[in-house]
Amino acid sequence: MKKVIVRILKITGITFGVILALLFILPILFPGKIAEEVKAFANKKLNGELNFKEANLSFFNHFPSLTLTLTDFSLKGSAPYKKETLLSANEVAFGINLSSLLFDKKVNIDKIYVSNALINVKVNEKGEANYNVYNSDDTSTKKDSSSSSLRLEKIAIEDSHIVYDDKSTKMLIDAKGFNYVGNGDLDKAIFDLYTEADIEDFDFTYAGEQYLKNKKVNADLITKINTNSLAFVFEQNNLKINKLPVEFKGKFDFLSNGYEMDFNIKSEDSKLKDFFTALPPHYVTWLDKSKVKGSTDLSLTLKGKYIASKNQKPDLAFNMKIRDGYINYNDAPFPASNIFLNFDTKLPSLDTEQLRVNLDSIFFNVDKDYFKAIVKTVGLSKPKIAARIQSKIDLAKMNKAFGLQNMDLRGVLNMDIKSNGVYDKMHNKIPVTNGKIALKNGYVKTIYYPNPIKNINLLATILDTEGSTKDLKINITPASFEFEGKPIFVNAKLKNFDNINYDIKAKGELDLGKIYKVFSKKGLDLEGYVNADVSFKGSQNDAMKGNYKNLRNSGTLKLRNIKTTSEYLPKPFIIKEGTFVFNQDKMNFNDFVANYGQSDFKMNGYLQNVIDFVLTDKAILKGNFALQSSFINCDEFMSATSNQTAVPDVLKANTQGPTMPTEIGVIVIPSNFDLQFHAVADKLNFQDLILEKLNGNMLINNGKLIMKNNSFNVVGSNVKMDVVYESETPNRANFDFKILAKDFDVKRAYKEVKLFREMASAAENAEGIISLDYKVAGKLDGNMQPIYPSLVGGGTLSVKKVKMKGFKMFGAVSRKTGKDAMKNPDLSQVDIKTKIKNNIINIERFKFKVAGFRPRIEGQTSFDGDLNIKMRLGLPPFGLFGIPIKVTGTKDNPIVRLGKQTEDLKETEYEEGQAPVPAPATTPQTTN
Repeated sequence: MKKVIVRILKITGITFGVILALLFILPILFPGKIAEEVKAFANKKLNGELNFKEANLSFFNHFPSLTLTLTDFSLKGSAPYKKETLLSANEVAFGINLSSLLFDKKVNIDKIYVSNALINVKVNEKGEANYNVYNSDDTSTKKDSSSSSLRLEKIAIEDSHIVYDDKSTKMLIDAKGFNYVGNGDLDKAIFDLYTEADIEDFDFTYAGEQYLKNKKVNADLITKINTNSLAFVFEQNNLKINKLPVEFKGKFDFLSNGYEMDFNIKSEDSKLKDFFTALPPHYVTWLDKSKVKGSTDLSLTLKGKYIASKNQKPDLAFNMKIRDGYINYNDAPFPASNIFLNFDTKLPSLDTEQLRVNLDSIFFNVDKDYFKAIVKTVGLSKPKIAARIQSKIDLAKMNKAFGLQNMDLRGVLNMDIKSNGVYDKMHNKIPVTNGKIALKNGYVKTIYYPNPIKNINLLATILDTEGSTKDLKINITPASFEFEGKPIFVNAKLKNFDNINYDIKAKGELDLGKIYKVFSKKGLDLEGYVNADVSFKGSQNDAMKGNYKNLRNSGTLKLRNIKTTSEYLPKPFIIKEGTFVFNQDKMNFNDFVANYGQSDFKMNGYLQNVIDFVLTDKAILKGNFALQSSFINCDEFMSATSNQTAVPDVLKANTQGPTMPTEIGVIVIPSNFDLQFHAVADKLNFQDLILEKLNGNMLINNGKLIMKNNSFNVVGSNVKMDVVYESETPNRANFDFKILAKDFDVKRAYKEVKLFREMASAAENAEGIISLDYKVAGKLDGNMQPIYPSLVGGGTLSVKKVKMKGFKMFGAVSRKTGKDAMKNPDLSQVDIKTKIKNNIINIERFKFKVAGFRPRIEGQTSFDGDLNIKMRLGLPPFGLFGIPIKVTGTKDNPIVRLGKQTEDLKETEYEEGQAPVPAPATTPQTTN
């Protein structure tokens, strides 16, 4: 027996030793073959750039599997994302089938392990994805005879980060702490994949709205996969989002140009409390202090084909029911009970115009009070509405029962509203409506401001028996509240919204800054003080037709430190003080003092047609003002039109390609203004061009700004100017500009005017006096810069006593002819006439004298700096004989040759609607 035991121990020890030795030896015997086969397989099967730092073959990384581990692994995606990373990981390991390696001498990969990875899946608007990196063979027509293959039985992903960014469906999934194990016979054409997965931090965003954030997800799934058609059937899938159990079934097929899907997600007879755990984090915080009872059913379906190129989209439906709901926050004396909800919505073809929302019923009690509603809508832009809302609720009890965050509500709210019909603004249709809203002893206080709005009393009625805006009547009689010890009273009667008849009275004092802080977070401030005592009575029709005797508009409205914003302006306009005096259809501005950025204004005048302008979106606001300013900065009026789409941080490193320069926008002129200004300004700045003693008339009418007979001083010279400006879009504008400037100093202009330095850099060392009589029209881009091919115009540039020092063209002519006098010529009196069209400046022939020579110049130069100049250098004494010279090349590198023949420069025509072109590396130089 002793010998038998010793023999067994020896055999066992030898066997264990041999196995242990093989675990070390086999990776040494086969590394070359395995590495070569894996590389060959990757080159053949993968349509993406693969990189890794080093490869290690071992049994011990994922025991007992023999694995080839690639460290610092990265794989680029398929077109159109070939330059962006699809997968990067600390290590990716491929499990090798040992029996195939030893007996068939084939390298069969049957397991894949990924750890600490970033999996970055992207799909563009056309449905083109970056994950199509695997080239599959058509096994039905040919047999794979290669010595390596992919026959997966297991996929394991550990502690990874997955980003799925699908712009075609506007879906973004961000999953951190992703762990996944999938098992199945993946070698078969059709196989079942058994999956276990958990996600520590799951975010889901659709169409820019975040629906899930920081959720923990656990999943136990069975998925049938058809590799021939690349189809997935989700047979048995049980998920848990935090504590909410969810059942997921369906199928997903990849098509050549999109997807086909049939998803059914539901959670039946779940606890209402578990439902709240799946909502955003602040609900979970609220849940910790709440008693929640009741049951809920949830159902979400998504069925159909998504083919972006054919605008074909699936049908979406969502249903939610709540039964016997109960919520009691922080042991409130009266809970919200009998909570009942039937909510059903359908979105066929993801088309909002077919949207159906059916809030069949919502009901709850708080003590003896109640709230109930039924709301049904069909469509979005012209919805068909059927609604019934009733309530008799003590807001203080409701507030405590639900635990409304950051707000304290009080008062008794009674509502009884019936509405049925179509809302169609274009055709003046609204639902037939009969509604009453009454709030007694209302009170609102938030955490953002220490004092409440209190004593809110409101009685409002809405009546429309015909379903038209003509029949609509709204009465607010009375409405009042108290804030910071100051009462506000409002009474308003409005009827016939086709021709509004109004009777409005308002009186009281209000600090807008403080009342805004009641509802707004800190840092988002609206400031200002209003003291009102006004009365308006009349009709829109009388205001339009000038029947002022029928109007009863009077009163005063005093403003102080009012900060207003507009879609047309990037900065707030601040009215420091001013008084509106209403008299019939006019609103008089008395002693208004305002600021916009660095600009200041003092204004008196009036606005006309104010009531019509406020009540409708088609009325023209008229006015006439006298405006004074010590400084106006025009640069601050440019509209901010740059839109940026948020990009997940993990994707920013993958951004490829050059970016277009950001356009800040042109100055946008509203189309419904008819305003006249007589303006006097001490100083005006436009892109570092300083104008002084500005005096002129300005008209804003029908989207145009017209300035006539304007005069100002610039660099010591008096300038007269006419301007017509019109904004086409927020990034395009037309202009027509005339200027007459006499006797301004070139040296001073170069020193003080940035625009002059950019357009005439060669004048850096020039000296003398210049006059300009010029007209030019064209387009401006989104940075208020001229689009050179669009410019058309012409005029005369007069020079006298000018020293042309440092001009490269004259230097080149001097070197070519050997005449030093031509290097830095002095011009006593010359008129240079030019015309501009299609990016070319045509220079008419002009003559001058210099040191006995009589040069004659004509030709072309472009805004890109190209030259096509013809010269004749008349020789002393009378210039009867001369040297013909042609100058080509560029302003920075002129080429001077003897001769007459030259070719016209190529014109660049401006086309309406052409895409903006990135600005050149250097600003075009022209007047050299």
